[in-house]
Amino acid sequence: MSDPLQPSSIPELVDAVRSTGRVIALGGGTKPRLSAVPAEFTRVSTTRLRGIVEYEPSEFTFTALAGTPLSEIVAALAERGQYLPFDPVLAAAGGTLGGAVASGLSGPGRFRFGGLRDFILGVRFVDGNGRLLRMGGKVVKNAAGFDLPKFFVGSLGRFGVLAEITFKVFPRAATIRTLRLVATDALTKSEILSKAGSARWEIDALEFPTAEDAVFVRLAGPTAALDVIAAEILARWPGTTLTASEATSFWSNVSEFGWAHPGGTLTKVVLAPLDFTQFSEQVHACAGARGWVGSGGNVGYISVPAGTSLAPLLWPAVTLRGEGTLWPGAKPRFEIMRAVKTALDPTDRFPGLDE
Repeated sequence: MSDPLQPSSIPELVDAVRSTGRVIALGGGTKPRLSAVPAEFTRVSTTRLRGIVEYEPSEFTFTALAGTPLSEIVAALAERGQYLPFDPVLAAAGGTLGGAVASGLSGPGRFRFGGLRDFILGVRFVDGNGRLLRMGGKVVKNAAGFDLPKFFVGSLGRFGVLAEITFKVFPRAATIRTLRLVATDALTKSEILSKAGSARWEIDALEFPTAEDAVFVRLAGPTAALDVIAAEILARWPGTTLTASEATSFWSNVSEFGWAHPGGTLTKVVLAPLDFTQFSEQVHACAGARGWVGSGGNVGYISVPAGTSLAPLLWPAVTLRGEGTLWPGAKPRFEIMRAVKTALDPTDRFPGLDE
């Protein structure tokens, strides 16, 4: 397999796409299964297409090139007390902004504030005809119309090659606190997900590993308010408060998939909160598998060691890295996406939705 093309500017990216028959874009390589396509495809890396183009802290928006490392964006926002509330994953591992959009992955903050899809405002991209197009805008109050940028979230490079992306951001909370609630059975976990998730506490994140008898609750807000909320939660369910260093380590482990098998297969699974019991059973039935439930029970992850086959899943799923099919569970319903792909890639320059 030949080395990927590495354009360092948007005009070079356009030329790279136009010069190829079939093409797939690559980001930081943190989710390699998403870009694993037949050898006939020319690979185009966006890692040299990096940098924050515009940042307006007073408007809570920024625009950056697609190959910009997430770590650089997180650091720049933190200097102004701002952040991306969906908690972009794999930032420390070298994930890029374009890769985050193409994979559609959101972190623990999705539970309270919504996912990546809810924060993207605009994109510039090269379509299947080699045209550089702009969709959406650079301000929060865009004109009404077909919100095409959201279709790029989770598109896996099937609609075009992202060049530039605009996001809205939020101010970061003054204080963050993490509780570990004891949950020794599925009924208790289900109660915490449903009761805590719908309570007036406005919980920031709800996550748990399937193998642990606990549910982790993240709170964010003014210190005085968190004192009251944490006391109320711990009066209802037994638990402890993690120290600052313990909490930092825990959430880093979540966002970087540190709990997963190195070199193994990692798969994202779409769940409903009541599915987690059956999902946990399927994890435990697979030798060596590790499982995680996030976003208040709305997403699951399963990791198996290298060389281990993953049984077909009962829910829609996508393989992020490792072996196995791209869609190992119930196939997504592609009808609307096929219409968008036909419009943006009429010559089938990019991989098909099933590839």
